[in-house]
Amino acid sequence: MSLKKRIQLLYIFLVVLCISVTGICSYLFAARSIEQNALELKQGLLNKSVQVMDEHLRHIVVSSYSFMLSETFTQVMRDVRNHNTSHFYQNLSLLQTSFAQLKLVEPLIDTTYVTTPIGDFFSTKDFPNRDNGFDSEYGRIVKQQGWNTMWFGSHESGLFQSKGNVLSLLLKPIVIDNHTFSNVYMVVNMKEEAMRNILTQDLMNNQIQLFLLHKDGSEVIRPSSRNYDYITEPDFTNQYRRGNAGDFTYRNAQGEDMLVNYSALSINEDWVMVSVQSKADLLSPLQKIRWLVILIMLFCILLALGLSSLLASALLKPLNKLRRLMVEVEYNDLDVRFRSKYDDEVSSVGHRFNRMLDQIQVLFEEVRTTEQDKRRFEVKALQAQVDPHFLYNTLNTMFWKSESGEKKDVSEMIVSLSLLFRLGLNDGKDITSVEQEIKHVEQYMQLQQKCYEELFVYRIEVGAPSCYGMDILKILLQPLVENSILHGFNDKEELGVIVIRVDRHDDLLMLEVADNGCGMDVARMNAEDSVDGGRKGYALSNLHGRLSLHYGDAASIVFHSSADVGTTVVITIPIS
Repeated sequence: MSLKKRIQLLYIFLVVLCISVTGICSYLFAARSIEQNALELKQGLLNKSVQVMDEHLRHIVVSSYSFMLSETFTQVMRDVRNHNTSHFYQNLSLLQTSFAQLKLVEPLIDTTYVTTPIGDFFSTKDFPNRDNGFDSEYGRIVKQQGWNTMWFGSHESGLFQSKGNVLSLLLKPIVIDNHTFSNVYMVVNMKEEAMRNILTQDLMNNQIQLFLLHKDGSEVIRPSSRNYDYITEPDFTNQYRRGNAGDFTYRNAQGEDMLVNYSALSINEDWVMVSVQSKADLLSPLQKIRWLVILIMLFCILLALGLSSLLASALLKPLNKLRRLMVEVEYNDLDVRFRSKYDDEVSSVGHRFNRMLDQIQVLFEEVRTTEQDKRRFEVKALQAQVDPHFLYNTLNTMFWKSESGEKKDVSEMIVSLSLLFRLGLNDGKDITSVEQEIKHVEQYMQLQQKCYEELFVYRIEVGAPSCYGMDILKILLQPLVENSILHGFNDKEELGVIVIRVDRHDDLLMLEVADNGCGMDVARMNAEDSVDGGRKGYALSNLHGRLSLHYGDAASIVFHSSADVGTTVVITIPIS
């Protein structure tokens, strides 16, 4: 990816990051503030609803005790104390007015039931359940100790044949005429629907649901909607058991977070009023802020795309200029120079680039002169470093042949050695002809045949007569033949064969030296310029370097070798 693209992406990333962080932080801050305010507002609303419910329940208790303080009820209690059952129907008739007045005073009251040892009293307008009496409904409950009033949540009344569920209040009578009545109880039933209306009358919207629950997890007033079944789950009830008032967040089975406030009633602390609101519904107005942030982000991204291109172009203008100058330098134009009116980092690099070009031009001239001298002395160095072992063997062979009287062989060897040096020197010139190069390597092989008799034979094959007159770099074949003799036939028992082939292919001259020696490690030879740093490595490395210096990439040297089969070396050079 280009630097311009990276600058553009970085610019866009920073813009998106800043907007995202700002939007997310704003959203979270607003959501937290709304949530806190909603909890405080709901807690105030809940406390008000608790006060209203307490007031109604307290009024029911007061009305019930007022009923017990009436003269008619007092007269009934005297008959109960005296076990007088003769006035039962008279008392029942007298109590009808008190029952009617009780309903008028507290409209929430549905039915009232008073049980005594001399009989049960109730409003004749209500229909008692003859199959179910007080003892079967409350007989076990009234035996509990330490209570004066007892509240019961939503249930079907077993004392009356009324439709719908009721909430019940069970009371012990007050002391009358300094006498306590142990077997007299009063049951006041309240309509559940009327009690539910008290819960919902002060709600601001339908997003908030109020419930009246018992601390044991049961429902005092059943909700009209069944979408809140989790309010009776143990995990939910354990939350509001921790205190008389507070708030918490609860996640239901659908994974929805619910904001919950709770407060216990003062008239009955076992009853807790609970307010529930979906967090998603509460934060739904913030969806507009979320979409607004997204739209702003998209707009800023589009704006950043346009501005980033201009910004990147402005920042990279001097750098692109410097890059174009470098491209021109790649095409060997060393006269270009960087100029800028700014004194910034790129200009500093450009000035150093100018100084580098000045130094390169100086060094280039020095290298050019040095390379010319190197090419001129390369062959001389190679000639000067003729293997002493070769000279020693040659002179030693000449000596013994002279002692043995083989004067003809000695004469031939002297002529060959003289011709070898003369052809190698080539009047100090680096370039020779193919014909002269062949004569040079042939003299070398003849001397080696005299030194190592019956070690090898050779033959020279020239494909076209025109090849003889072509100019090539001198001393190319002799190092290859030397390697074949000294290393290829070193461990061979059979007669060695060296074949030198010269041929032309289009505009290329092919020089090939093949032998049937023991072979060599071609992979290692191709991977390194030298094999082991010895004579063999130096000769081949020297040969490869001379080819590169004179012909550049147009020349090549390739090795093919198989163990115990032989080695073939092919030199390819362009025909000038």
